[in-house]
Amino acid sequence: MSGDGAPSVNVQADGMVIDVVAAQWHTEIMDGLVAGALRAAEKSGATVRLVRVPGAFETVVMAEALARKGAEAIAVLGVVVRGETPHFTYVCDAVTRGLTDVSRSHNVPLGFGVLTVDTVDQALARAGLEHSTEDKGAEAVEAALATAVALRGL
Repeated sequence: MSGDGAPSVNVQADGMVIDVVAAQWHTEIMDGLVAGALRAAEKSGATVRLVRVPGAFETVVMAEALARKGAEAIAVLGVVVRGETPHFTYVCDAVTRGLTDVSRSHNVPLGFGVLTVDTVDQALARAGLEHSTEDKGAEAVEAALATAVALRGL
């Protein structure tokens, strides 16, 4: 199971702002990811600015724009489900590389909440819904905020 070994993150980020960039494909899954992200931010004391973009591919340019504007922390949420063509591989690679580049070039913590799955059922299991086994939206926010807090302490 993919959640094995996950850390328990309890971050206090009072006064921080986290930008959450969320794709719109796969509405039910995305609604769960966004809800989890909002819950995690509220629990940590952070304020959320939510920005929606069409798909996972478009999250990269939005994260770049937010980083250039001085974002303290960014969580990116999306879903890419394997299909019958190589499209899945190209999108997953481009998004992962693009978001890594944004984080490194701007020194901004980026929580990676883009589900790259073989089936919709796998995504539903990770979406933070009532019947889900994991909450990747919350995990992405917690990771970005915990890293932002650590960076503040340097």
